Amino acid sequence: MPAIRFLLALACSGLLATAVRAEPVSIELPEETARLTPSELPGYTIANQKCTLCHSADYIQLQPPGMNESQWRGEVAKMQHAYGAPVDDRQADAIAAYLADAYSGKPRAQAVATAPASLPASPAKQDARSLLDANGCLGCHALDRTVVGPAYQAVAERYRGDPQALRSVTEHIRQGGVGRWGQIPMPPFPALDDVQVKTLAEFILGQPTP
Repeated sequence: MPAIRFLLALACSGLLATAVRAEPVSIELPEETARLTPSELPGYTIANQKCTLCHSADYIQLQPPGMNESQWRGEVAKMQHAYGAPVDDRQADAIAAYLADAYSGKPRAQAVATAPASLPASPAKQDARSLLDANGCLGCHALDRTVVGPAYQAVAERYRGDPQALRSVTEHIRQGGVGRWGQIPMPPFPALDDVQVKTLAEFILGQPTP
């Protein structure tokens, strides 16, 4: 037994020495290139806005082939209730109809028939806070600290004094992109109209210096 304890002590000391000598490793992920399959169904726009906040479009292609609309709806419900996805039930229905049509070979006419008759009204007249909530912005950003993306105060500071600031930030919101604040991509928000995008950009640029 003493010999075993001695050997264990030697092994542990060796592991400890190795851990002390270990250098930090930097991992750079490749740029995100996957995109959702385009569609005229309303669920396509909603999925671009909501689903790609948290995961790549590749995730959808990893699901079992041939899933029907009810099965896709179950997957969306899991994202709603288990992971807190910023999606209401009508939006979830529209996303499921789109996924069934685009990824399971379901006839488009059937998907259209099962999509919700009406989606939530455009938030064109909403204030900036309401728009942030409606589009899941606060899942990746905070006013004063980095979450997934930069703090809005940091964005305002970067563009302070830039005469093209409003134009730049509105384009970034509408088109999304990667590389300005790291390698985590920001999804595009093509469904937002000009008034909504400008409202958000003005709110972000109006944040105080951190």
